Amino acid sequence: MNQHHTPSAPGAPGGPVRSGVPEHGRVPKYYAVKARLALLVDELGEGGTLPTERDLAVRYEVSRETLRQALRELLLEGRLRRQGRGTVVAGPKLEQPLSLASYTEGVRRQGRRPGRSVVSLDRFPCPDALAPEVGVAPGAPVWHMERVLLADDERVGLESTYVSEARVPRLDTEFDPDSSFYGYLRERLGITFGDADERIETVLATPREALLIGTPPALPMLLLHRVSRDEEGLPLERVRTLYRGDRFSFTARLGRQD
Repeated sequence: MNQHHTPSAPGAPGGPVRSGVPEHGRVPKYYAVKARLALLVDELGEGGTLPTERDLAVRYEVSRETLRQALRELLLEGRLRRQGRGTVVAGPKLEQPLSLASYTEGVRRQGRRPGRSVVSLDRFPCPDALAPEVGVAPGAPVWHMERVLLADDERVGLESTYVSEARVPRLDTEFDPDSSFYGYLRERLGITFGDADERIETVLATPREALLIGTPPALPMLLLHRVSRDEEGLPLERVRTLYRGDRFSFTARLGRQD
């Protein structure tokens, strides 16, 4: 027997179907509070300060724990952020293109000021597993550069770059670690990127990574693994980058493959 359902009114384009309400109609109390908080967030606008948890719990007639669950989800989604002892409306997420452009170029395109803070720059014998990805024999010297990613002085990610010393012999003396590594390769060494393989997954930061980025360990992260090659197809770099899941989204332009 065919069952006919009355279609629900569509929500915002790209939003959850039927506004996220299950077909049986029973909405968890925290989710109903979250929906009302989302309307308040839209009203306040970027930088607006939310009332205290006590005031919000009274306004929505729920327990503090129910309210906190709704707030936690909005924080994880990047709609809100902590500021001192209060909570404010966050700005839009940074959109990072999935391309052979650097982080610096991607952030500048959105009118934000990119920056990096170097954590370490070390040289060590290349492990067997890393050797083919940077194009050296096992045991040959490679650089490891670790930097905190900044956008308008806000810590938003952590980047680890591995590259052979033979390709960039003066990395420790010639390169400004606050600048674009891709720009350095292109402008100072004449090295142009050809293509890359990239993989994205979601992870939780380690305690050390969370401390460097300045986030709670429970905040989901977007992890990008990239292995790049130059125009001649020779291995060039291996990069592992953590991006804050509440501050970043990724975009790609797809073409038809015949």
